[in-house]
Amino acid sequence: MNKPLTTKFHGILDYPVGLALLLAPNLLGFAQLGGPAVWLPRIIGLLILAQSIMTAYELGLVKVLPMRMHLMTDYVAGVLLAASPWLFGFYDPANQRIWMPHLIVGLVILLVTALTQKEPRHFAVGDHADKHAHA
Repeated sequence: MNKPLTTKFHGILDYPVGLALLLAPNLLGFAQLGGPAVWLPRIIGLLILAQSIMTAYELGLVKVLPMRMHLMTDYVAGVLLAASPWLFGFYDPANQRIWMPHLIVGLVILLVTALTQKEPRHFAVGDHADKHAHA
């Protein structure tokens, strides 16, 4: 089955999502609370940014991480983020602005990952990822 999202489009999403997760506790007004509700999106945001820089896809800068591994990491990050309000005990029905972004962004990460192609379509001749794709 051919998936509708290219790795290039996935990469275009990776950078703003990573940055948004990094800044989310401040932007949504719960940074002062501390704990997992704050540090988890920041850590996942940093990991998404670092992983994107190192992925062998169109928007990667270093191109050492295979796209398939990138997608597996995204699945783990999506599940962890979506489940984190319950796993780490900050789910509170009365305070949705804290836990709801974790759930929504985690589910979006899972959806985008599931819809993304597993390999980049084209790389420039001599590109590191191109060598691995044909090995």
